[in-house]
Amino acid sequence: MKAADINTTLIDNYFSFLKNLSADAKLELIARLSKSMKTSKKGKKEVSLNSLYGSWVSEKSADEIIAEIKNSRNFNRKRELL
Repeated sequence: MKAADINTTLIDNYFSFLKNLSADAKLELIARLSKSMKTSKKGKKEVSLNSLYGSWVSEKSADEIIAEIKNSRNFNRKRELL
């Protein structure tokens, strides 16, 4: 089944469910759908890795941070006896 067929089926199912609503309820639904379409276009913004460059702020140098991470490692290997 193609995506267009699935969308048409969904639309038909929604319409059969919503066709019995009052005129005021249908107008309210139209208003809300229109509003959601206007706001959803603004929300889709691509984030590139370049925009994240420099987002970490620290007074420590990279070597100090690396050493701190390595020193804080805790190896707790427990082996199961067979």
